[in-house]
Amino acid sequence: MPPSPTKRRAWVCSPGIWDTPFLRTFLDDLDLRASPLAPVEAIVGWGLKPTSKGGRRRADRTNLPYIALEDGFLRSVGLGETGAATLSLIVDDVGVYYDANRPSRLEQLLDGSEDWCDGAMRARARALIDSLVATGLSKTNMGEALDASLLRPGSRILLVDQTAGDASIACGLANADSFVRMVRTARAEHPDAQLIVKRHPAVAAGRKQGCIPDNELSGVTLIDADVRAADLLATVDGVWCVTSALGFEALLRDLPVRCFGAPFYSGWGLTTDEVDTGRRGLARDVETLAAACLIAYPRYVDPLSGQRCDAETAVERLLTFRDRAERLDGDWSAVGFAPAKRPQVRRLLNGPKTRLKYFASASRAAVHAERTGGRLVYWAGKESPEIAAAAAATSAPVVRMEDGFIRSRGLGSDFFGALSVALDDLGVYYDPSRPSRLEQLIEDGAQDAAMLARAARLRTRIVEAGLSKYNLATGPARPDWPAGRMKLLVVGQVENDKSILKGCDDIRTNSGLVEAARADFPDAFLIYRNHPDVMSGNRPGRLDAHAMAAVDAVADDLDIIDCLEACDTLATLTSLSGFEALLRGKAVSTYGRPFYGGWGLTTDRMTFERRTRRASLDALVAAALIQYPIYISPEGWPCEAEDLVERLIRERAAPAPPAPSNQIARWWKGINASLDRRPPPSY
Repeated sequence: MPPSPTKRRAWVCSPGIWDTPFLRTFLDDLDLRASPLAPVEAIVGWGLKPTSKGGRRRADRTNLPYIALEDGFLRSVGLGETGAATLSLIVDDVGVYYDANRPSRLEQLLDGSEDWCDGAMRARARALIDSLVATGLSKTNMGEALDASLLRPGSRILLVDQTAGDASIACGLANADSFVRMVRTARAEHPDAQLIVKRHPAVAAGRKQGCIPDNELSGVTLIDADVRAADLLATVDGVWCVTSALGFEALLRDLPVRCFGAPFYSGWGLTTDEVDTGRRGLARDVETLAAACLIAYPRYVDPLSGQRCDAETAVERLLTFRDRAERLDGDWSAVGFAPAKRPQVRRLLNGPKTRLKYFASASRAAVHAERTGGRLVYWAGKESPEIAAAAAATSAPVVRMEDGFIRSRGLGSDFFGALSVALDDLGVYYDPSRPSRLEQLIEDGAQDAAMLARAARLRTRIVEAGLSKYNLATGPARPDWPAGRMKLLVVGQVENDKSILKGCDDIRTNSGLVEAARADFPDAFLIYRNHPDVMSGNRPGRLDAHAMAAVDAVADDLDIIDCLEACDTLATLTSLSGFEALLRGKAVSTYGRPFYGGWGLTTDRMTFERRTRRASLDALVAAALIQYPIYISPEGWPCEAEDLVERLIRERAAPAPPAPSNQIARWWKGINASLDRRPPPSY
């Protein structure tokens, strides 16, 4: 498709820029060209880096605008040096925000008319500040917790180091001596204060050198690990820096900031400045500064939609990414995963702090987990005696993995990869013989009003859209069942499913379920529906002739959601369809011990001794769909339940992916899945 005629043709002079994810979305107002020989109307480069020098020279020589790109102030979870994708990009056609020698688009925003920053914008900026302070969100969000033992009683001043060669130092009217002067001034003026020097994360990672010489560190507390900026800022009484953006984060927390260079946030009456730019004479409050730096100046992209978004959406994404990275932090020793499952597991457990290694031997996996301080992980439904023995004997935490309750657009047995997974460090949700993390979430009842409201919105959206676990619509047919009789839907399952083996006693077959349901509901119009895996021939579970005689109608050719909507009551052993029926306000009778039974929401044939709480439906939804699983987009980005629901809704208009037509086709698809070497996205 040809570019819009309103777009300026622009040469990208720094080759590395092409590696930026969503580059064309960030620069959707430009027609990007890679060749320096192409006729262009602008030149794009990365800030003032050496890689853009040729482009800047051409721009000066030909009087073309030079458009400088830089990372935004809310960037990623992880360092750009390690490949973490940025969610924000600064696009400046005036200058560069850290170059105090000349104006920039940011400086023009702050030094010009305030018409753009009206009451609504200021309120928006204040809400954004409050969110960042409350969540501790920062630029790269990879820091570890601060070791409180490093802190001494009394006043504390944070001195911020930077990386040697950082362009913002010279462009901020500073040099290496500025860091020495900062340390010596702090030592002279505050002899009784604890001086804390924080190294840059790239220095802590061993990728770059710092600016403060080692011989100036006598008597100071050096933090040369990457710690959370929010932890540090919460424990100090002031922040001294040269041009570091950490001073900006300190201003958001109303901390006094002293600058020994001229960073973008100095000169506006908010900082004590050792350097004067000769401009920036206007006093601005922190809301205006934040509105310019975080809302008006950068551009943001939502990686889940691939579209431009606002700052608030980017914050939500970064929080999701950070929370996922922390949840999956550490070493994972995986055992018992078939080759076809490993690429998808790698994507589900993807994280900048995750180290995943597969083992053929359960005992070796357990030893590795113990040695690294990591976790032993395996697919719960494929637990072998060897894995069970290793899990019982190891001192390492054990995590059992299973599909989430909103999974995909196809069956796992047909090798359609899961987009959600439950990670359970206590048991597994379908095994009622022991506690599970899901059961504990429901029993503890820790869902607050906001979480319950979120669950109610999610439940409404799922019901309105007609979503289920696998989202396999079977066609346009609708149930045509008698209106004058109570309609009982009996849902079959795979009979060797672990939820039946673990969660049922006297009734363990679909035939036994049908006979028990008929006995309990003798006058009902009984509709039976086979499990999709049974219908596809992948798994066992057909009814015997005696049970079939008790059935009034078979609904295998109907969509499960249409069946749920048309029935009055659902009867099941442990099927997830009982949970889906509860979402739709239907009565549910259980003949096993499913995770949603025993909370006062179902009629249960069996007892649940541990489940003492009477839970609301929204508390059940919050635990099962929001708190318990983790989700990814089809591209592999971490996401929330709501994101996956909206994605599945959008894709319903597209043809469903075809299932393999026979066992050979399924085998071939499994081989291809095992050879999938696509790396998950970096975040």
